[in-house]
Amino acid sequence: MAYIGLVGGVVLLIALALRGINIIFAALLSSLLVIVTNGLPLGAALTDYFSFGPLGAFTFAGKFFLLFAAGAMFGRVMGESHAAASIALALSDRLGAHRTLWITTLACAFLTYGGVVVFVVIFAIYPLGLKLLHRANIPKRLFCGALALGAGTFTLTALPGTPSIHNVIASVALGTDLFAGGWYGLLGGVIMLVLGMWYLERERLRAEASNEGFVAAPTDRVSTIDREDPDYPRWQVAVLPMALVLLTIVVPRLLQLGMGDGGLVGDGVVLEVLRFANAQPIVWPSMALMSGTLLALLLFGSVRRQAMAVAGHGTQDAIMPLMSTAAVIGFGGVVTHTEGFAQFTRLMLDSGLPPLVSLFGSISLVSGIVGSASGGLQIFMQTMAQDYLAMGIEPEILHRVATMASGGFDSLPHCGAVVAMLLITGLTHKEAYRDVGIITVVIPVIATLVVMTVVAATT
Repeated sequence: MAYIGLVGGVVLLIALALRGINIIFAALLSSLLVIVTNGLPLGAALTDYFSFGPLGAFTFAGKFFLLFAAGAMFGRVMGESHAAASIALALSDRLGAHRTLWITTLACAFLTYGGVVVFVVIFAIYPLGLKLLHRANIPKRLFCGALALGAGTFTLTALPGTPSIHNVIASVALGTDLFAGGWYGLLGGVIMLVLGMWYLERERLRAEASNEGFVAAPTDRVSTIDREDPDYPRWQVAVLPMALVLLTIVVPRLLQLGMGDGGLVGDGVVLEVLRFANAQPIVWPSMALMSGTLLALLLFGSVRRQAMAVAGHGTQDAIMPLMSTAAVIGFGGVVTHTEGFAQFTRLMLDSGLPPLVSLFGSISLVSGIVGSASGGLQIFMQTMAQDYLAMGIEPEILHRVATMASGGFDSLPHCGAVVAMLLITGLTHKEAYRDVGIITVVIPVIATLVVMTVVAATT
């Protein structure tokens, strides 16, 4: 019964998400199924495991509230000021509207490889993407695919040196550096990018041939302002708030890399700011987004005249994506406390499979159940990594293969980042998940398996 309930809870959550059922209700219902069938204490399961534990819904919501609110404010201001439309049209004029998916993917990849949190990237890029999609008449489902490819695949788990939380978790747990398994990571990253863009461009041409085009969601605010309108900002000015956000996030990291850890020792306001920036992966990007919002309000008269109302609407935009994502994370918190989950992970260790295959199965299973690459990787590193090192896998190879493998089955329909992206873009799982799933599950799994084959052949 416990095994049936555990698997049934995951299947139920995925099924309800695909049917368009409210994800908060779906996460609660699925959690209750797991709790009852596994004999978990009801009070502790609902108030601790689901709500306030390490993987609890409100633990996540409290940790990321400021980031979601700041990101939504920035996105709202950039959209209503027409700054995002101005930047999008400038890119489209120079590169061609048909390259919208390339623009989206590479812009997201640049941001995430620079250390910008995925949720920030979604909020920052979406207003630009809307105008690009509208002009190129490309379906929004493919924009979600491009967003997922650039922000949630090769720059997070494959490319060496990325400061993503996934790369950092593996580095801290194994004592390796962020460039561990670099050549294997480059190979995997190239495979993900090439296959992902091939798929997106193929789908774009198919959509064009079948007359499938852009359809705005009720919550979308697509700028229709004329370029001659006095409120229409020039792109050179429109890009300044976004540049401020990116520079504020990236410059402290670059300075730390240039100075080394020893360079941050001492007194002084500048050093204190640098230490604070590099020690606050959530608060500092939130402050960067608020700075960009403030600059946009000062620069653009169309929003300056109603600054408080626009900013207020922006924070309201953050509530549903935040709470929906948190509810899915809470479901993962319940699942990890079941005996079945612990036995599943031990089963992979004792399976007798080749170490790399067992490793892939273990991290894929854990990440898939909790719906989180970082959560799954954290659990794996705490509970199983030492066993695989004892099997003879080198730390650098374990670092890269485990990190890449965590970014495959984590993106099933109940993944928190997928839920947040669909809510922000106003799409349902039924409308967009097929493309997102191919980009974030199928292609990363293929890339990881190819890398594993190369590792086996060269070691």
